[in-house]
Amino acid sequence: MPAASQESGRARAPLASNVTVVPVTDDQWDTIAWLWQAYRHDLAALVNGLPYADGRYQHRQLSRFPSVDAAGYLALRPHPNTGEDAPIGFAVVDGLEGERRSVAAFWVAPAARRTGAGRMLALDVLARHPGPWSVTFQHGNTDAGTFWRQIADVAFGSGWSEEERPVPGRPEVPSDHWIESI
Repeated sequence: MPAASQESGRARAPLASNVTVVPVTDDQWDTIAWLWQAYRHDLAALVNGLPYADGRYQHRQLSRFPSVDAAGYLALRPHPNTGEDAPIGFAVVDGLEGERRSVAAFWVAPAARRTGAGRMLALDVLARHPGPWSVTFQHGNTDAGTFWRQIADVAFGSGWSEEERPVPGRPEVPSDHWIESI
């Protein structure tokens, strides 16, 4: 097992060897909904997002899941206090019945970032659904850009491209980045 990395003076334990990726079952979508709040919180500064009157961030996109065209995956690892499998990340994907699959949302808990857990989750999910893929991230999300370019190199080799596209209905914001496999 690799040694713990040092980030901001704190030891970060290697997690990837303990991580399992599982499809989200019908009774686990509430877990995704809770994690979705952390995901949207992380994006809030990039998309100028605020919680709504009920205290939650936008979550209407989750109403599309699950379906025959869309699925979710959880990254689980034993919780350090209980040993019980606990979610440390999720991915939701759509376009499974279409010509191109898409990563609709992807999130890893801050304590599990830079441990290989996100890489494991991303590569696992991409491998489960062969075919062309699209991954989109916000222009200002430089960490996501670095992450997804590295994932594209591993998952697609030289068979991918990246371009910037305007955000539909939002001309005032910077264009999103699209990585697409060929």
